[in-house]
Amino acid sequence: MKFVDVILPLPLSATYTYALPEEWQEAVRPGCRVIVPFGAKKFYTAIVVEVHGRQPQGYAVKAVWETLDPAPVLLPVQLDFWRWLADYYLCAVGDVYKAALPSGMKLESESKVVVNSEYAGNSVLSEREQRVVTLVSGRSEPTMTQLQKECEDFRVLRVVRSLMDKGVLAMKEEVKRSYKPRTEVHVRLSETYFDEKKLHELLDGLGRAPKQQSLLLKYLELAGAGTAFRLRNPKMLAEVGRKALMEAADGSLAICRALEEKGVLEAYPYEIGRLAHTEVADTLGVSPLSEAQAKAFRELEEAFDRHPVCLLHGVTSSGKTEVYIHLIRQMIAEGKQVLYLVPEIVLTTQLTDRLYRVFGNRMGVYHSKFPDAERVEIWQKQLSGQPYDIIVGVRSSVFLPFRHLGLVIVDEEHEQSYKQQDPAPRYHARNAAIMLARMYGARTLLGTATPALETYYNVRMGKYGLVELTERFGQVRLPEVEVVDIKELQRKRRMVGPFSPRLLEEMRRALENKEQVILFQNRRGYAPMIECHTCGWVPKCKNCDVSLTYHKGLNQMTCHYCGYTCNVPVRCPACEGTELVQRGLGTEKVEDAVRQVFPEAAVARMDLDTTRTRSSYEGILEDFQSGKTDVLVGTQMVTKGLDFERVSVVGILNADTMFNIPDFRSFERAFQLMAQVAGRAGRRSRQGRVILQTKSPDLPLIRQVTGHDYFGLYVGQMEERQMFVYPPFCRLIYVYMKHKRADVLDHLAAEMGSRLRQVFGSRILGPDAPPVARIQLLYIRKIVVKIEPGASLSKVREQLLYLRQSLMAHSDYRSAQIYYDVDPV
Repeated sequence: MKFVDVILPLPLSATYTYALPEEWQEAVRPGCRVIVPFGAKKFYTAIVVEVHGRQPQGYAVKAVWETLDPAPVLLPVQLDFWRWLADYYLCAVGDVYKAALPSGMKLESESKVVVNSEYAGNSVLSEREQRVVTLVSGRSEPTMTQLQKECEDFRVLRVVRSLMDKGVLAMKEEVKRSYKPRTEVHVRLSETYFDEKKLHELLDGLGRAPKQQSLLLKYLELAGAGTAFRLRNPKMLAEVGRKALMEAADGSLAICRALEEKGVLEAYPYEIGRLAHTEVADTLGVSPLSEAQAKAFRELEEAFDRHPVCLLHGVTSSGKTEVYIHLIRQMIAEGKQVLYLVPEIVLTTQLTDRLYRVFGNRMGVYHSKFPDAERVEIWQKQLSGQPYDIIVGVRSSVFLPFRHLGLVIVDEEHEQSYKQQDPAPRYHARNAAIMLARMYGARTLLGTATPALETYYNVRMGKYGLVELTERFGQVRLPEVEVVDIKELQRKRRMVGPFSPRLLEEMRRALENKEQVILFQNRRGYAPMIECHTCGWVPKCKNCDVSLTYHKGLNQMTCHYCGYTCNVPVRCPACEGTELVQRGLGTEKVEDAVRQVFPEAAVARMDLDTTRTRSSYEGILEDFQSGKTDVLVGTQMVTKGLDFERVSVVGILNADTMFNIPDFRSFERAFQLMAQVAGRAGRRSRQGRVILQTKSPDLPLIRQVTGHDYFGLYVGQMEERQMFVYPPFCRLIYVYMKHKRADVLDHLAAEMGSRLRQVFGSRILGPDAPPVARIQLLYIRKIVVKIEPGASLSKVREQLLYLRQSLMAHSDYRSAQIYYDVDPV
């Protein structure tokens, strides 16, 4: 008899053993999915990691309930990668599994099922399928367990999977997604005219309506019916878009609809996806490299001979993407695949369009904004005989299967978005990608204008290769950064809202010259807080230890941590005062101020509030690209992946909010944000101008930004970090503890700190309360563990996991949460 060890999509580190029924013993292999019972009445989709003949002793072994795959959906290298992630980031391999696979590939008993609102009702259903649809329609979001109780005579999971494939049912989390697949109207010939005789009679009869006849003839031509219009296999007619048909036939919508009303053509929605599915020649869209880019390309080839990981340090607008494209083409020519990581795919419309013009449908895009079914299809395509040559995606793309991975590109490698925060695994996609490439024997290219200091340190130590692009494409000069002391201007009351006279002057000049302006303020909302002028009362979130942000457009107060909202107060509950004043500055307030000062200018705002859906974000960008918008106000979103040729002025409204943060990385992040947003100015014909408003103009950081002096920042920060022993001179692990009761949490934190000190001594800092010490009704404490570079990380992890396990076994702490954040950002 055979048994299988499986991984479950639960926070469990161990594998579990199940008996494999005889009929599946030859079919099931490591990497296949199976349905297994777990606990009293639950079942999960598990991944097989080993098939063996060792029978467990001491307990009755449950049997595998069902198999799902004729072939593995997980490659051996992916299993190794999962184990490495779980080991390095101190989490369970089940956490990695849950994060790695799309929801549609891991149905479980808790999955809620609903009728798909987009189902057209044209599928033929079996008796069992119809029964399940009736049950789902008659109940409010039933779980798989509830459905199985109603259908005891057959296994409901297989039926639900079939209905999901047909688009009849969907999992609840999929239906709630704001993204919808892009569709266009297509037309097809009505079945009535699949008969050739009737079709020819129709064409003869349309002689009195020559425009309709011409349009129908053009449809048959585009559909591939041939010149004689022989319909031996009408189902093989090609898809024809209504818009394309009207353009090809020089017809109108009215003519097309006339044929639809006559029952000749049928209109239907056709999903085209985000990228069109047509072949594009490799040479289309490829630009020749400039002299500087060609030199960088050659140096990268040489650097990769010495280092598997290289940094391309290129100033903003130096043309790094074009270098990437030539590297990708070289890899594809060698029969290798490429993974192209970007920090946020919703912010890279221009990038994906640019790559599509070169690679066409050889490129796939993988992101959580896409429907779950589409992500499952991409996963399956990667396992097929014709996988994508290049995948563009965010951090979750590192989990996709690759058979011939040759190159991983991590664009904007310094971005914090690459770090997963919650839930586990709390991995950093840049570091995970480097390890993934090493497992495949592939190369890793890190690209940015402002490298993470740890990355640049690895370059200086000879661990990574380095190639520099020091000039902008077209030899356009880097923008001139002008510093304005707003502290003095505010004292003299010369500020106009958030704008200095100098910024207003440059904005006015740009608008008069039909140029565009970007204003950067890294806080959304109208005002970060409201305060009683009399007693100082501030409205706080009832679930978190933070003040509520005022949103004028919604006319409400909102917590940006848990989403709690309430009405805007009109009276102070502490002193009954009515003088409530707004403190601070958000993007919404900046937008209002621009409209007041420049009423003739078209203004748009780009932050989390205005880009909740993919279409809204793309609409903002398209309007700015086409010149319909004159001034774009935004948070750090405007610093990423934007390339607009008419932007001549960038305003940084208050630099102090970025570096006055109690974090050892605050200066590094502030420099990166300011340098990146400054790089949006003057990217084409002439030098741009950046107005940097600050109350600390003499700070060394400000001088480094104005002089585009990254190396000066690096030297200064390395001296400080070496003095106080912070990365890269140590490894950091944050220990987080959460509990709904502060007294229990304090006892837990004190005990954890004491036990850690017994093992690690002076390497421990804390426990302390973080800046936000309560979120979603849970109090939080944090301990910092510093590990010197030469220490054994395996022993460190072993000790940390043991301490967590022993404390969680204590009866007082079972309801607490203890987790580790390795290499926090």
